[in-house]
Amino acid sequence: MMNILETIIAKKQLEVATGKENGYLESLNKINRSHLSLKKALETSSTGIIAEFKRKSPSKGWIYPDADATEIPSGYEKAGATALSILTDESFFGGSLKDLQTARPLVNIPILRKDFIIDPYQLHVAKTIGADVILLIATALDKKSCASLAKEAKSLGLEVLLEIHEEPELEYITPDIDIVGINNRNLKSFVTDVETSFQLGEKIPDGYLKISESGISDPHTIKELRAAGFKGFLIGETFMKDDNPAQELAKFINVLD
Repeated sequence: MMNILETIIAKKQLEVATGKENGYLESLNKINRSHLSLKKALETSSTGIIAEFKRKSPSKGWIYPDADATEIPSGYEKAGATALSILTDESFFGGSLKDLQTARPLVNIPILRKDFIIDPYQLHVAKTIGADVILLIATALDKKSCASLAKEAKSLGLEVLLEIHEEPELEYITPDIDIVGINNRNLKSFVTDVETSFQLGEKIPDGYLKISESGISDPHTIKELRAAGFKGFLIGETFMKDDNPAQELAKFINVLD
């Protein structure tokens, strides 16, 4: 029986093949701009919060089905987000490339294209629509493919966030990786445990900026993660389950300070 991640990747392979066949990349309006550095932004940020624009998840269903990409991302920036994470997967997360394209000219902070990257084609799409950073998920890739995609992304001027969940995936870290993210959510079962960050964080090699992803709902948790050396914190559902995500972020930061 296929786990959730296998189901998502199978669907993603079909999407990539269809996009290539239909010439989707060539049809996109290219956004010409200088890329913003997520790594530098996190190194100098007082909060380190990467606020996520997310409509639904495979485990919880719809969170905010009518979320507006013209309002929430810019609201996040005004509320104090260091960067944005925008889901571009449609089938499982209710996102789209259009969401990122819409938000890009409205904000002046780094944007991560949050998706399941399995093919260089997706990197070129990410660059074209204005992403600054792409996500490579170790659980979804073999080491050779991950290294190749990271190298290609860097050649395009994109930063690379490598996401890991288990100790063997530390072997996926290469010089082309800018940031290492520890996902507290197991993508095979979607069970979440923040202790994963504390356990794996101390094993990440020196010199790599590290962030914690998923399952963070308490400002106190961020304080503990900071003490453990984390510079960034990717938070989505905590904000998106509220009618006013930006306002919820502002409240969160106020407690954090």
